Amino acid sequence: MPTTTEEPAGPDESETPEATGDSRTPDDRRIDRRGIAVAAALLLACGALVTYGVLDSDDDPADRRATTPTAEVTYEVLGEGAADISYRGADDDKANVVTKAGLPWRKTVSVPLGASPIVNVTLGEKGGTASCTLAVRGKHVQRATATGTFGRTTCSSELPTPEASAPPEGAQ
Repeated sequence: MPTTTEEPAGPDESETPEATGDSRTPDDRRIDRRGIAVAAALLLACGALVTYGVLDSDDDPADRRATTPTAEVTYEVLGEGAADISYRGADDDKANVVTKAGLPWRKTVSVPLGASPIVNVTLGEKGGTASCTLAVRGKHVQRATATGTFGRTTCSSELPTPEASAPPEGAQ
């Protein structure tokens, strides 16, 4: 029986660079993959910046505060012990809350004109007595007192609208 020697299997002729028309070496193909990876990373970074720009609208509360006239409001809670206090600050859309604040307590904030400054005081289960005071632009506006277990009180006022507080035309 004749013996035949088989040659080791080599690359199929259809897969050789000459057969596929691809004269690039494996190192060249790796460079292309790196280029694609860099391009994809840049595309993702650009997409993130565009998304940030869309989500970060011009209606930023800090921008609004800078352009909206404000009045200085001082909230004060007098008494002994602790109380839960909520008040309107510079962002008129949400209340600022301080739980178990040690008394006496005082806070001065700039409230946009047209908003209503307000401070709410709630005593705890130990009760006691606490009073709130409200001053607008240094002028005392209101005082109220809470007493007893879970006693509550509120001090509030109205600020003029920005149009009402503007000087008349021609006035300097």
